[in-house]
Formats: sequence, structure tokens, C-alpha cells
Amino acid sequence: MPDIQQAKILIMATDGFEQSELMVPQQKLSEAGATVEVAAPKSRMKPGEIRGWDEKDWGKSVKVDKDIESIDPSAYDALVLPGGQINPDKLRMEQKAIEIIRAFYSSGKVVAAICHAPWLLIEAGIIKGKKCTSYQSIKTDVANAGGEWRDETVVTDQGLITSRNPGDLDAFVSKIIEEVREGSHKDRRHAAE
Repeated sequence: MPDIQQAKILIMATDGFEQSELMVPQQKLSEAGATVEVAAPKSRMKPGEIRGWDEKDWGKSVKVDKDIESIDPSAYDALVLPGGQINPDKLRMEQKAIEIIRAFYSSGKVVAAICHAPWLLIEAGIIKGKKCTSYQSIKTDVANAGGEWRDETVVTDQGLITSRNPGDLDAFVSKIIEEVREGSHKDRRHAAE
């Protein structure tokens, strides 16, 4: 049962992430004492940073700590996937990003996705049979992939955490902290098994 102050958390995103959905977890998890790193693919617009989307236009940039090609999932306790329409749509085309999500999930680590980020869980093949939520517009995508969609602020299924939108961020971050403290979820079954 690791304490959040000893936890190492990876946020994986690319250009077009919903600004608050990356920056709020980054700030709140850091304030709670976790080490938080941001990883992005090499294909991003500007080396060393990714640019957010802030409601209706491009927003602030965030420093990238690592390229996803250099990520070792065993070095982290949790994975956070911000949403926005652009970010997960681009990220699900990156095979290494999908491999990272699968590695976190199969090793029993916390995987947290908000807004449109459950598209990444669908692409990784881990949503089938799981209780989850998402942004309303991808509800059918989640259901078609076998997810048990619910209209709730935050839904957790054995360390798989999902939320709907930026209005859910406080509950989303609180649940990440709680699930990291809970420890490994190695007993969960992979949807493809």
C-alpha cells in the first residue's frame, strides 16, 4: 500500500490535451507529494513541450519530461490520461502509447482516464466488461467496446478510474490518490482473457 508521497505518476498526452484535465491532476498530485512526470510522443508539434486546448482555442504549453519511447511502466505507480477531443484521438494512433496503457493495466497499476481518454482504453482493449464513464459524446463508443457506461462523476473498477469532464476533476484526482494508496490490482482480469 504505497503512500501518495512515495508514488511516481505518469501523465501521458500530446498536443491538444484538455488543458485543465492535465494541469489540475499534475498540480494536485504534486501537491499531495507524488512525483509526476509528463510523457509525449516524439511527433508532437514543438520539442520539449505539448500544447493544451482550453475550451475553444489553443491554451498553455506544458513541459514534457520524457518521450513515450523511453517509458518503463514498471517505474510508475499510476497512469493518468487527460482527455479533450484532439489528444486521445492522436495518441491512440501511437502504438507505443497503447503498449504503455496495456502494460500499466496488466501489471495491476492504477489507470485513470477522463473525458475522451477512454478512447485510449478502447484502443488498448481493456474496457470490455468494466464499469466506466466518459464524456457523453463517446458513450456509444464505450458501450460498443463492451464497457458498462454510467453517468457518474467518477467510476472505479479495480483500479481503472474514469470521469466525464473537467467538472469531475476534484473527484477524479481524489480517487487516483485513494487507488494508489490501495496498491496493486493484479487480481483484475484483462478483457481479452
